[in-house]
Amino acid sequence: MPGDIIERFPLFPLGLVLIPQELVPLHIFEERYKQMINECLESDSPFGIVWLSDDGLRDIGCTARITRVIERFDDGRMNILIEGEQPFRLLERIEDLAYPAGNVELLEDFDTDSDPELAEQARVRYAELVETATEDKPDTDEVANLDAYGMAATVEHPPEAKQALLELRAENDRLRMVDEMFRTAIKRVAYAEEAAERAQTNGSVPH
Repeated sequence: MPGDIIERFPLFPLGLVLIPQELVPLHIFEERYKQMINECLESDSPFGIVWLSDDGLRDIGCTARITRVIERFDDGRMNILIEGEQPFRLLERIEDLAYPAGNVELLEDFDTDSDPELAEQARVRYAELVETATEDKPDTDEVANLDAYGMAATVEHPPEAKQALLELRAENDRLRMVDEMFRTAIKRVAYAEEAAERAQTNGSVPH
């Protein structure tokens, strides 16, 4: 089922991937983006973030809502906080505005139901990762209310993984993917801790 089309939607190509529910701070300093963000603030409307990867601009991005202007500077620069809202597909680029824009299609899931076992498995893995990384147990009730995006949004992941997650149109597929992402992250944390321990003991691990 095709989603809503938004014409002349403001776009911000960046070297990062935004996913729904993720909070990201941005520093706005280019004139064209100052204008774009000010227009979005005046109309209380979102803009889109698309990943400008080494392979070029991706066509699946995420709408972003400005949740807070953290700081404004005399020269018009500003620090803002944005939240990811909904995936979209870039259909056509629009070149006649002062800033990048395009006609986009908002993407809906074709399968919104989630398998309780998959969801529980991903949440257990997520809680394990949070505890491994912070040594604090996350609140069980809070974790129980998180979907795949909600869990992934609070953890650092490579942009390639986040882009792949953004392009999935079924919650079960996303749950399987975040479970694997959390497994990888747990290994990464464990490896970093081991490397730090080795560094403190001149490369020899005590028996």
